[in-house]
Amino acid sequence: MKIFIHGVPDTPAMWDPLLSALSLPPDTFLTPALPGFSTPLPPKFSATKEAYVDWLIDYIEQHRNGAQVDLVGHDWGAILVTRIAMLRPDLVRSWAVANALPEPSYNWHRTARLWQTPVVGELVMALTPRKRLAAALTAAGMPAAMAKHETAHWSPDMRKAILRLYRSARNVSSEWTDELDRLPSRALVFWGDDDPFVPTETAERFCSRLRIPLHRNSKTGHWSIVERADHLSNLLKALWAD
Repeated sequence: MKIFIHGVPDTPAMWDPLLSALSLPPDTFLTPALPGFSTPLPPKFSATKEAYVDWLIDYIEQHRNGAQVDLVGHDWGAILVTRIAMLRPDLVRSWAVANALPEPSYNWHRTARLWQTPVVGELVMALTPRKRLAAALTAAGMPAAMAKHETAHWSPDMRKAILRLYRSARNVSSEWTDELDRLPSRALVFWGDDDPFVPTETAERFCSRLRIPLHRNSKTGHWSIVERADHLSNLLKALWAD
């Protein structure tokens, strides 16, 4: 089973270009929506980074049919995939991530720091209407049509989930990097060189330390998985080949 995990502020629809390029049979992949992201935020769900890891591990356990899975993640989905793969390597046959990683020397980008600040984060959310968010996503590399679709789900639940998630992750670069050596070796990292949120140097340090292949894409932004879907699909097919 292939499981694709989206990031922030996205929904499973972001995988459509890649899935089209992969042409996978319908019963061989899943694209879960993280709680609060195009789905309601459950009343007792804390929306911390640990809560999302636990939710995803439960999801994998329920859908893996007794076999290991191939995980693919982007943005926060990439961070969650990496954490799951290091905590539960027994569940993971391969893992692939794009444009985000838990890396010891990484410092959060400006928007993340604003979200992490009480009161300021709520104010930023209140002053970010759908049109402004769509423009920001497009500037960072997301196609305009997809940005319009994704921001249609810019709901109070999603905004609340984002604030909780980022505030739980102020120190993720130290808290989630102590067990990187447990990561399965069957892996790849895919990157857009023009990412305004996570610099390519972060991926270079991570991949150099763990000897994982890094596939860089010039003139490509944060949503490299969309902009270079055909390229990534070929790499994933090779990664998954027995």
